[in-house]
Amino acid sequence: MTRLDHTLVALRQAGRSGLVTYFAAGDPDPAACLDLLRGLRAAGADLIELGMPFSDPVADGPVLQQANVRALAGGQTLKRTLALVREFRKADAHTPVVLMGYLNPILRHGVEGFIEDAAAAGVDGLIIIDLPLEHADDIGRAARTHGLHLIRMSAPTSEGTRLAGLLRDASGFVYHIMLAGTTGADLPDEGRIAQDLERLRSHTRLPVAAGFGVRTPDEARLVARHADLVVVGSRLAQVLAEQGVAGALEEVRGLAAALRQ
Repeated sequence: MTRLDHTLVALRQAGRSGLVTYFAAGDPDPAACLDLLRGLRAAGADLIELGMPFSDPVADGPVLQQANVRALAGGQTLKRTLALVREFRKADAHTPVVLMGYLNPILRHGVEGFIEDAAAAGVDGLIIIDLPLEHADDIGRAARTHGLHLIRMSAPTSEGTRLAGLLRDASGFVYHIMLAGTTGADLPDEGRIAQDLERLRSHTRLPVAAGFGVRTPDEARLVARHADLVVVGSRLAQVLAEQGVAGALEEVRGLAAALRQ
């Protein structure tokens, strides 16, 4: 079992939803980002999603677009992101790290080499936002060879055959995008969330993470009634930009406390 597997089992045994925190690698700068990552576990994060900065993050709203801009302006690259994970692992051997980003930088790096390097750095899983189904099998096989989970995504618009294809050979958990738009938009009503996640669970036995739209502890608690993992990204990136690492970690503490009540 991987770090991610152990964490998911522990959450199920504890009877609660886990908190997934998303930050862009290298934001606001490499040193501060490392300090932030090192503080997340103590602040209550159960799993870290680390964004791979990209110049055209089409699924991201304005807040995360600016996080990408800051990271890239500071010289963040895919290689430096993997180096960041390696450095983080020197102090934290337990918290799962899932890299999230777009296919183009991975193709430029070379798929096999990237997956091998990611596994060696201490990455536990990959979320590739714009991964087409025709590339998923090859990347999935390479990921399994190196002990990485290739985590699939679903959306409110994912239906029938398309959803079955998306979930074929999925592992780790399924990341459900709760709204048909970019990150940071308003959360759907609870009835819609419950309906969409119930439909998704009819197609998979994997744990379900729900993200895109969660900003407050109350919203996190609401989503946790239906999802195994609650993902918060835009709100944390905004606090990081406005209040620095200390402020972001305090925000994580509030979200984590809400999921433990």
